[in-house]
Amino acid sequence: MTDVPRPIADAEHLPPEALRAAQQERFARQIAYVSASSEFYQTLWGPQTPRGAKTPPIRLEALVELPLTDKEALRADQAAHPPFGSYLAAAPDQVSRVHRTGGTSGHGMNLALSATDAATTATIGARAQAASGLGPGHRVIHCLSYQLWMGGYTDHATLEATGATVIPYGVGDTERLVETIRELRVTAISCTPSYPAVIEQVLAESFPALRPRDLGLRLGLFGGEAGLDNPAFRERLENTWGFKARNANYGVTDAFCNFAGQTEVDTDLHYFAADVMYPEIVTPDDGEPVAWTEGATGELVLTHLVRECQPLVRFRTGDIVTITGTGMAPCGRTTPRFRVIGRVDDMVVIRGLNVFPTAIAGIVNRVSDLSGEYRIVLRGPAPYDRLPLEVELAPGTTAGDDIAETLARTIKRELGVTAHVQTLPARTLPRTAHKTQRVFREDQRAFPIEEPSP
Repeated sequence: MTDVPRPIADAEHLPPEALRAAQQERFARQIAYVSASSEFYQTLWGPQTPRGAKTPPIRLEALVELPLTDKEALRADQAAHPPFGSYLAAAPDQVSRVHRTGGTSGHGMNLALSATDAATTATIGARAQAASGLGPGHRVIHCLSYQLWMGGYTDHATLEATGATVIPYGVGDTERLVETIRELRVTAISCTPSYPAVIEQVLAESFPALRPRDLGLRLGLFGGEAGLDNPAFRERLENTWGFKARNANYGVTDAFCNFAGQTEVDTDLHYFAADVMYPEIVTPDDGEPVAWTEGATGELVLTHLVRECQPLVRFRTGDIVTITGTGMAPCGRTTPRFRVIGRVDDMVVIRGLNVFPTAIAGIVNRVSDLSGEYRIVLRGPAPYDRLPLEVELAPGTTAGDDIAETLARTIKRELGVTAHVQTLPARTLPRTAHKTQRVFREDQRAFPIEEPSP
């Protein structure tokens, strides 16, 4: 695609009418490009879509006339048309960079970026990191895997785009990480919300004279998993480390590595990609459109307005979100805000009630005698009449029965479900620098995924 539109300077402060005009212009251009260049969408749309549209719409309001796509459809397409799938709309020699998703089973997905795609990705991600407080004068150590995963090098590029000095550390060898932070006088860390617990354990075992706040970090930039929306977890993290903790890195790797984050004055996620990617929400069960209004909840669906290599149209992310604001935010930005409630595939149904791990985390993290680590262990097929929950005691705490009973009563009162709570000794559950799995099915628990040792 020639003359690809670039991200709009200061798009996060655009008046709504100016943003809408830019979205409409970019959508018309992008849908024409996809129609002409993507075999996958040519096949999917065919001569007539399920909603009766004979051709792809050129008006943004008519986007709902097109069918939804999802990860499984893309996975099957890529398996049938390796290595990038028939939804690769650009010529293969335009692919500038390749990443791969982890994959829950079998082979991961190959993600292709053109040079323009990569530059746009860095710009959008930098908006989120900068809004969280990162910029010139910071030295940020990046502790996500660089082995093909988007979160490694691509997030590194977003951090650099803020003007900060970036130290590409990766994962593993946490003792050396502690030494590096001290030697280089690092001021910020980029990692998953789970990783500080790994560092805390290493400090206790190998650097007993050091407390986490002694490392001098002023800013914690987190992403890759839930946690930072929970006030108790955030407070515990900030009190332990002495830094400001922010979710600065929310993304969907198939669409954009990072397109939303918290600001210095607001804990909602701000949507920073409105000039290059259009969001919708739909009902998780049947995919029916839900109006994008404050208070609405649904599954997040994304459509690229600017993308060369693997453009997506009405892509179901699997994330359930609640829209928390559509007008001007407290920080002065006009970007819409939202919170992630959970993932469709992590939702557990107990006697007809939907329970997300994030709701459990919100309760567990309020209990001072618990470490905050937990997991839901599902034995046998659904339906389930109780929530089987394992929680870990805080160091120095031994009286687990009373805590389990109190926690079960709180879960019943606040979530309406009966929980069977089992307490585990301190430091029983694994810590990881990668995404922490919270829901275990019986077949998964027999062979847990081993992570690199701290």
